[in-house]
Amino acid sequence: MIQDCLDRIRELDPSIHAWVQVAPQPATGAGALDGVPFGVKDIIETRGLATEYGSPIYRGRIGAVDAAIVADLRRRGAILVGKTHTTAFAYRTPAPTRNPRNLAHTPGGSSSGSAAAVAAGMVPLALGSQTQGSVLRPASFCGVAGFKPTYGRIPMDGVLPFAKSLDTLGFFTPAAADMLSVWGAMGNETGRDETFALGVPDPMPEVDEPMAAAFRDAVSRFRSAGLATERVDLGDMLARLNEASRVVMAYEAARFHEKRYREYGSKLADLANLVREGLACSDDSYEDARRDIEACRARVSGLYRDTPVILVPAAVGAAPPGLASTGDPRMNAPWTALGTPAISIPMGSCGGLPLGLQITADRGADDRVLRTAVRLEALLETGHGDTETRR
Repeated sequence: MIQDCLDRIRELDPSIHAWVQVAPQPATGAGALDGVPFGVKDIIETRGLATEYGSPIYRGRIGAVDAAIVADLRRRGAILVGKTHTTAFAYRTPAPTRNPRNLAHTPGGSSSGSAAAVAAGMVPLALGSQTQGSVLRPASFCGVAGFKPTYGRIPMDGVLPFAKSLDTLGFFTPAAADMLSVWGAMGNETGRDETFALGVPDPMPEVDEPMAAAFRDAVSRFRSAGLATERVDLGDMLARLNEASRVVMAYEAARFHEKRYREYGSKLADLANLVREGLACSDDSYEDARRDIEACRARVSGLYRDTPVILVPAAVGAAPPGLASTGDPRMNAPWTALGTPAISIPMGSCGGLPLGLQITADRGADDRVLRTAVRLEALLETGHGDTETRR
């Protein structure tokens, strides 16, 4: 398997640029992940390999230890292939990576290289991280499965912090069924099949029309297959959570990166602007934002009691053209702020570019999210097409 991956990287990466470094490292143990190749986002420490944070300031930096998640996967038999590109410091400044589905479009960010590497078939597993939408959105843009577990479920030791109350490790695999297998192979509960109503937001969050059409079509497919759905009124909650999470992110990122900012200033590019924004944010504003998130968390937990899984689009639309922007995170940031598990799976396309369905559940219900994703993925695979031709 590893040689097939290396051959594919050699063939495709000159045009996609998913990788910072390719240097396979042997497994340190044996287990359920024997021989599975995986890539690692470049803000995650790897002993003896590049860990440059996606920034030219740190070009040539080599990791001294394996992050806890990397060490865990290697102990279970997985083979570390190398490091994947990230936006600088996992913020906005884009990586050179292109979307394998259309090289003229962004793969999303900040976990750009990990999503692209899996989408291009270079590796069957890659690690990312999410503070707003950095796993779910790239998965949607690249047409793969991207999973953000419950906040705190996976240790962040050895991962460059951004906003500690939001930062969450995540995974990319070709499909939801693969994600469930990896989750189980890591020693996690994989749950059982359940019957319950799927929560569907009404009114629909504000997204591009092709994404809205694909979402409506997906829900119609589920109903036709006999699955129950229930209307969920999210009201202004997504907007409130987006605003609150932005305040929390800026405040915490500024305080973590302030020393770096004092040293490098504008060389930090987009991060420098965020640090200035965060340093101007008062303690009171930060605490107000934290309280608003807690209030929304209590409200959402109530919704999950009636509809244990809530569906929403995984992005505002398809991957934007060009590499200047990695896309809008507002369909993902609310669930990151809440700390709930969420997965994006493909549900159609627009102009040949993938569109993703986001599946969410209450904190701790990671197995429910994954089981539901596998079931819905199987229904969506039967003939989903380009929404431009289906309207």
